[in-house]
Amino acid sequence: MSDLLVPLYKLPERMPLKGFAVRRVMAHEGVAVRKWVEAEFSSGWASEILPALSRTPSSIFIAVDGSSQKPAGFCAWDCTALGFLGPVGVAENYRNRGLGRRLTVEVLYSMKEQGYGYAVVGDAGPVEFFKSSCSAIIIPDSAPGIYPEVLT
Repeated sequence: MSDLLVPLYKLPERMPLKGFAVRRVMAHEGVAVRKWVEAEFSSGWASEILPALSRTPSSIFIAVDGSSQKPAGFCAWDCTALGFLGPVGVAENYRNRGLGRRLTVEVLYSMKEQGYGYAVVGDAGPVEFFKSSCSAIIIPDSAPGIYPEVLT
C-alpha cells in the first residue's frame, strides 16, 4: 500500500455528530483506551498508540457514544513518526455513521494548530475514505514506507 499526503491548509469544515462526543483522551483513560483498541482492532494498533497516550496533552481523540459512554472510534497522530496520521479505527457496530471522518478531521485540525502543513497517512488501507474525507493524495513510490518489516 502507498502513503497518502493530506494538505492541512484546505481542510473540510468540522461537522457536529449527534449522539457522540469527540474529544481528546485523558491520561487516566489511557489503559482503558489501549485495551479497547487491542480488543476491537489489534495488538499492533494498541502498541502504535502508546506514544499518543504518553503525551500531555495526548495526541489521540476518541468518539464516545452518548448513550452508553463507551468508545466508538479513535484517531491518533504522531505515533509511529512525527507528522503521521493514524491509526484510525471505528468499532464495527458504529461504522457508516460519519465517525471516522469526524475523528480524522478533528485530528487534522489539531495537527494544523500544532504547526504542521501536511499530514502523512502511512500505508493507508482505505484510500478512498481519506481522499473523500480530507482531500488526501497518493504519494508516488511510497511503498513500503516506514512499515517495511514487522517483528513477530
